[in-house]
Amino acid sequence: MKTLYIVRHAKSSWDDPMQDDVDRPLNERGKRDAPRMGKRLKEKDCHPHLMLSSHARRAYSTCRRIAEVIGYAKDRIKTDKGLYHAGEDQILRIVQALPDKHDFVMIFGHNPGLTDFANMLLEEKKWIENIPTCGVVAFEFAVQQWSEVSTSNARFLFFDFPKSRED
Repeated sequence: MKTLYIVRHAKSSWDDPMQDDVDRPLNERGKRDAPRMGKRLKEKDCHPHLMLSSHARRAYSTCRRIAEVIGYAKDRIKTDKGLYHAGEDQILRIVQALPDKHDFVMIFGHNPGLTDFANMLLEEKKWIENIPTCGVVAFEFAVQQWSEVSTSNARFLFFDFPKSRED
């Protein structure tokens, strides 16, 4: 059994319009939302074997803030440039190439690719219009190897995001 949590980066800052997209930091709301979602994940007994993030500053910062709350060592976080603005097919290839020794993985990235990827795995009746910033969609796969992950063996676990409830 493999478990995948798909996490969109928290809200980023647009204060400097000349800043490269990849270097945009989190804004104040993003800095609050990431640990807030980390707390919710901790309540769900979230203990990933691997946290894999886009190298973009906002995604990596989101990952680090959640890691701190759930007790995942920050020096174990891995980055993958392929997650930066990846489309659904690219994300699927990254997931299918994950090391099989990790049964529970969290990936951190960007829209629209993450929403498209989640919808590719979902049954149509559970369609997600948009994964908001710092939103999390979780799936379980009845497979032994990540290379076997597909739309036919994905089981939806939950969808949560900062504004879904008051904490």
